[in-house]
Amino acid sequence: MDAHALQHSWDQVTKHGEQVPLYFYSHLFVTHPEVRPMFPLSMAHQRDKFVGALGRIVSHADQLDTDAAFLQHLGRDHRKYAVLAAHYDAVGGSLCATLAHFLGPAWDADLAADWTAAYQVVARIMVEAAEMSSESAPDWWEAEVVTAERRTMDLTLLTIRPRSPFVFRPGQSVSMEIPQRPRQWRYFSPANAPRADSSIDLHVQQIDGGQVSPAVVRSLKPGDIVKLGAPVGERLTRRAGEPKDLLLVAGGTGLAPLLAVLEQIDQEWQRLGNGPLVHLMHGVRMPWHLYERPRLRELAATRGWFDYTEVVSDDASYPGIRGKVGTVAGRQMLYGRTAMVCGGPQMVAHTLEQLAAAGMQPEHIKYEHFYYAAAGEHAAGPGQETPSDDQAPPPWPAVPRTAADPVRSLPAPDAGTRRGQGLRIPRSAG
Repeated sequence: MDAHALQHSWDQVTKHGEQVPLYFYSHLFVTHPEVRPMFPLSMAHQRDKFVGALGRIVSHADQLDTDAAFLQHLGRDHRKYAVLAAHYDAVGGSLCATLAHFLGPAWDADLAADWTAAYQVVARIMVEAAEMSSESAPDWWEAEVVTAERRTMDLTLLTIRPRSPFVFRPGQSVSMEIPQRPRQWRYFSPANAPRADSSIDLHVQQIDGGQVSPAVVRSLKPGDIVKLGAPVGERLTRRAGEPKDLLLVAGGTGLAPLLAVLEQIDQEWQRLGNGPLVHLMHGVRMPWHLYERPRLRELAATRGWFDYTEVVSDDASYPGIRGKVGTVAGRQMLYGRTAMVCGGPQMVAHTLEQLAAAGMQPEHIKYEHFYYAAAGEHAAGPGQETPSDDQAPPPWPAVPRTAADPVRSLPAPDAGTRRGQGLRIPRSAG
């Protein structure tokens, strides 16, 4: 495969904008009408997401042999759409037809062979992962909504209980379909470690213009039955008993998977009497978005190994720490720690930049690639959606953007937490 030719040709195709997904789906649904029910009735926003992700993945197929985990996750996860091996042929045919249409004379025998070979690599990895997982897990899991608590104006905390065994690791994410929005799946991160009763907590923030989050926040109620896809993601997980000290940096509902990791560590401390030191920083725009403040302050007051810091960016009257949480994180003691970062893409990109500028090595910074779109796009973190989000596969990872950051009222760098010395939070934070 000629990697440069693949990437250059895809760049040329994307210059045609929305005409690309329009042509792709027209071709797909005309030639294979049986796949139409897999997609939502409204295709207004599904088009760009799916085709854009597919093109980026296939045009970078030369990189997949060294890290196929992303596509393996994707293949397992797509079982929830009832995707069969034959459907990959349909999609591949329509992708090639789309490329031929927009590339014109540039679509020659060599380029067609490169794209065909690249797509076969992608399809093979996904199909094999789906086939293997089908031997031990269902296509999706049904779960009952146990509680739905409207915590703030735009945030609902759900507790759901799967009806059959559902295994996940703290820090992973799952996709969910609600009865009010069929065939529109969204990714959420469990906010708890696995429990004996199998219940799962989810944090869902409503986004104006979103197609699913308003229905979750306003309409989902106890007794409703939702569907869950297979858990995905590894980079925000840790091995049980891993002693490495952690700096957890959350933006908004990106707090959820980090709470699951925190709960996992708390259980280890209670069971073993030792474990890593943990400093959790929660960054929000307004103070009322600190929706888990009572719980986290109580934990910080009773766990000598745990520190909790609140950071508010947009309220000039806030008496505590103000600024961007990434900048505050970059002022902490970083040596000997692993950082886990979760939130919206701009928050994650900024935090990675600040931690790197402070001297933290990339291998010590963990964040989930599949939440973040390619440069210049907008995507959402766990528990969030963009107004245009739909059931597309997670976008191909890309280098996060940088951002300038004027910050006010920065705290002094922390000196690291010491066991038994308890809490360090801004007492003036209210």
